[in-house]
Amino acid sequence: MQFIRQAQVCSRFLRLTMARPSSDMARFREVFKLSQRLVVLTGAGISAESGVPTFRGPGGYWRRWQAQELANPAAFSANPSRVWEFYHYRRELMATRKPNAAHRALASCEERLHAKGCRLVVVTQNIDELHHRAGSKNVLELHGNLFKTCCTVCQDVRENHTNPIVPSLAGKGAPSPDNQDAGISVEDLPRCQLPGCGGLLRPHVIWFGESLDEDIMTKVFEELEACDLCLVVGTSSLVYPAAMLAPQVASRGVPVAEFNLETTPATTSFGFHFEGPCGQTLPVALAPFE
Repeated sequence: MQFIRQAQVCSRFLRLTMARPSSDMARFREVFKLSQRLVVLTGAGISAESGVPTFRGPGGYWRRWQAQELANPAAFSANPSRVWEFYHYRRELMATRKPNAAHRALASCEERLHAKGCRLVVVTQNIDELHHRAGSKNVLELHGNLFKTCCTVCQDVRENHTNPIVPSLAGKGAPSPDNQDAGISVEDLPRCQLPGCGGLLRPHVIWFGESLDEDIMTKVFEELEACDLCLVVGTSSLVYPAAMLAPQVASRGVPVAEFNLETTPATTSFGFHFEGPCGQTLPVALAPFE
């Protein structure tokens, strides 16, 4: 029955779509109305509207370094104090940021679909927890979570919202280029609390050069295989392997709608493209039907 329904949605989509991509919101709403399994792929753009700096552009710098220079295993091995200062800054920053209208629209839509026996899953490249804070329940985090730690010795993963995570980081992490490294000793950085371990903790995020979690990716592929509608929200479609996910869905004939400030390399493969701030376009697209 699920596959029959999906075929009906795809067929209706093909009849409605005269040009690719379309910016006709009414056409999109007709497709959305038929959806029972919705997957939403989100990137830095959705959180940027909440004031969260992105890895690309001016916001990608902390002191004199680009984020890519700090968010990698070699940087942590060479200077764990500097990397923990960077992540302490980001954790403190998130305490001042709130979910925006796009986050809330997705959470509200998930709740409505769930009440009808349907499903919405958010697959996000973001590590900031704003989807959770907005109320989304079905969230798959491709790149980990800013508020989880992983022990470099025993690999224990734990949620941790303590601020500062250790006393030595209090007052540290200021992003100005004039600030110098705190040079915190390794012994005073976050350590594993499991009996008999005490290993150095690292942020539980996927750094540049690391592979995505296989279990998470298996769940993502299962959701994408079963979906009858896919949304791409606030992502540049430049970071792989996440960038390949929506085009693969579109290649199967499943409707894909992109919500972004501008076109991306993947735009032409999608059925819909809505340009503008996600906080303005997404609430309209996912508004309840009368």
